[in-house]
Amino acid sequence: MSKPYNRLDISNAAVLLVDHQTGLLSLVRDFNPDQFKNNVLALAHLAAYFKLPTILTTSFEDGPNGPLMPELKEQFPKAPFIPRPGQINAWDNEDFVKAVKATGRKQLIIAGVVTEVCVAFLALSALAEGFEVFVVTDASGTFNEITRDSSWNRMSEAGAQLITWFAVACELHRDWRRDIEGLGALFAKHIPDYRNLMLSYSAIKAANPLPKSVP
Repeated sequence: MSKPYNRLDISNAAVLLVDHQTGLLSLVRDFNPDQFKNNVLALAHLAAYFKLPTILTTSFEDGPNGPLMPELKEQFPKAPFIPRPGQINAWDNEDFVKAVKATGRKQLIIAGVVTEVCVAFLALSALAEGFEVFVVTDASGTFNEITRDSSWNRMSEAGAQLITWFAVACELHRDWRRDIEGLGALFAKHIPDYRNLMLSYSAIKAANPLPKSVP
């Protein structure tokens, strides 16, 4: 059964970055390492660009999972950071749940490693508590396409929306007139072909400046 189109709302969305840890990143094989890191950082940059509440969490940092990607700590120095001592499902950690609910947001944009565990368990738990869940597929990684696809199916059937970081940005932005250069610069930073597009746009704009307004 089809569901109505419920769009991301910049005033009602929060970003949850789950277990993007240096050890766990070595398990990701459904994306190449450079591509996956680019996607994760693109999601982080758009969260900062749109000023979305963002929560960082890790699982068992002292073990083989390793510490959080340093770039995420640098991007969000003041964001809530919940280092879970052992809980696999972030929703089992009271501090994490409190941080999520403290945002006052009902739409949760979730990405993490690995997809079928750290992302899926959290997504299913949040859905059960009445949150809208948007899983960022290209900023979540796992062992292979089979495990990824099975987890996508599980989350989708439970009501999660699967979306890419680029679609998240466009759905939040809604209208290019809001800020062409700002969003364009974000896209150009993470998509080489979009860099070419923005260079072309800048050249055309320079050659054809807008007329000055009449006082």
